[in-house]
Amino acid sequence: MRQDRADVFNKKIYECEKHIEKLADAKEYLKKIIPLSLESYLQIDKIQSSFIDQLNFRFSKLQDTIGESILKGILIKSKENVEKMTFLDILNRLEKLDILDKDRWLELREVRNEIAHEYSFNQDEVVANINLIYEKSDELVNIYNDLYSFLKRIDTN
Repeated sequence: MRQDRADVFNKKIYECEKHIEKLADAKEYLKKIIPLSLESYLQIDKIQSSFIDQLNFRFSKLQDTIGESILKGILIKSKENVEKMTFLDILNRLEKLDILDKDRWLELREVRNEIAHEYSFNQDEVVANINLIYEKSDELVNIYNDLYSFLKRIDTN
């Protein structure tokens, strides 16, 4: 059972790495058009639109995977009892252990939730959200890297 949990956790780490790789590909392609203005947004082609979709999807998936699997997994690997913890309890515990800034995480969660409005009729909002995701994706990747570094430290102890 313990090995199964480790295998699942390692698969989630691999999944995060793939999301980060694809996020970087999208950002590399989009760097010549970001930040978008309303005028430039109205001129994007199908390929640029596909990379914007990739940016949004990978940001969302990375945020979800970290939130649903990695954060709890870190506490489990740290021998914490997480059985009855709510997600907010997990965030508070990670913050208390100086592993994660809860407010920073919650802010990124709000950014992730804005993706749901990508196809809003308010095109100014769409443009602002795309620019925000592009900007905040580095912060999300940095959080993952910090979490991964912490995992490596506890695995070697």
